[in-house]
Amino acid sequence: MTDLYQSQRAMRQMRRQAMQRGVVAILDVGSSKIACLVLRFDGAGRLSEDNSIGSLAGQTGFRVIGAATTRSRGVQFGEVTAMQETERAIRTALQAAQKMADIRVDHVIVCFSGANPRSYGLDAQVELDGQEVTEAEVGRVLNACDVPDYGAGREVLHAQPVNFALDNRSGLIDPRGQLGQTLAVDMHMLTVDAVAIQNILRCIKRCDLELAGIANSAYVSGISALVEDEQELGAACIDMGGGTTSVSIFMKKHMIYADCVRMGGDHVTADISMGLGVPAAVAERIKTFNGGVHATGADDRDLIDIGGDTGDWEHDRRTVSRAELIGIMRPRVEEILEEVRVRLDAAGFEHMPSQQIVLTGGGSQIMGLDGLATRILGQRVRLGRPLRVHGLPQSATGPGFSSAVGLSLFAAHPQDEWWDFEIPVDTYAARPLKRAMRWFRDNW
Repeated sequence: MTDLYQSQRAMRQMRRQAMQRGVVAILDVGSSKIACLVLRFDGAGRLSEDNSIGSLAGQTGFRVIGAATTRSRGVQFGEVTAMQETERAIRTALQAAQKMADIRVDHVIVCFSGANPRSYGLDAQVELDGQEVTEAEVGRVLNACDVPDYGAGREVLHAQPVNFALDNRSGLIDPRGQLGQTLAVDMHMLTVDAVAIQNILRCIKRCDLELAGIANSAYVSGISALVEDEQELGAACIDMGGGTTSVSIFMKKHMIYADCVRMGGDHVTADISMGLGVPAAVAERIKTFNGGVHATGADDRDLIDIGGDTGDWEHDRRTVSRAELIGIMRPRVEEILEEVRVRLDAAGFEHMPSQQIVLTGGGSQIMGLDGLATRILGQRVRLGRPLRVHGLPQSATGPGFSSAVGLSLFAAHPQDEWWDFEIPVDTYAARPLKRAMRWFRDNW
């Protein structure tokens, strides 16, 4: 834990240096595409140093000056499986984005999905004896949290204080400077498979880049796809990517839960490819232009030209009705949404005051998906696109860029995490689990 704590602190320091230089690259390493944005900061270095704990600032303070995507290679279920392939894809995306920006970038901030994320709710309190809350007191209460034994081969990716309480006053964003007898904190901790982080670190190093930050895709998608009211009152963000579908829940502008379903849009494409006997590229095209999950009477008569270039005239002029295509796609989409519902139920989502669900990610563009999601998830569902940021090209404003745009906002205004405070170094050892998971049912 100590090593991780130190490396996270070093990364935060490197992010500040990159912002002082004025440019940083954002890299969304996905299963179907790798997206890269180059950001230029104005008044760099001063953006996020306002010394307040808590939520993201409203002003972005940066401009996108380069953007590129490339087909992902060597990534499955959001995790690197072929190092050289992924390295080549990252280099391709980065070089194209740098060329557009006409500037060289050395520092990169990365997000990824998968890696079996697991959420824990921690809490603690310390006595203040009526003195003022200082930075040291915040560090002391964070350190008093009982860290669960999260298992070998796992690493903490995010550890964020999401709520402070001073005596009987709860819901404080920043308790510093206030007086009280007892300071309490609720913290959300997210762990992932260590090997997934190590592979990404190695990949970035092989590309001769400095890693200035790393984040979970579910977290950053929620930052960009949920509007401010949804983040405040409580909402779930479902990011349907190619290889995975990420789930995050926000409350009081903080992420309080994250999970991941190891299925996404690529699985729907594979079903079409197998069902119609066509190559994956053709299946993807058919899904994009003709796909859907809700059939009407007209879809029986709506014929789709499958095409082909085998030279067999009969084979190459095959057609399929749209109703048949929907019949292939719908079971897989239903399966993904059912898995999402299992994750939301496990998180106690039904106990939250607001139960808004926002669908985003490239896979969310399937026609009729919001209606099917409303039926399966039984909540208010809307389709979400990333927030607009300065300089973002039109091609990068779709739902498939929620993670990349969210990571840009995260880079400019990171929420405070455990490692942003001076914590007594001698007490890192993991202690027994006191409370985990459904903690916010009681706290909110």
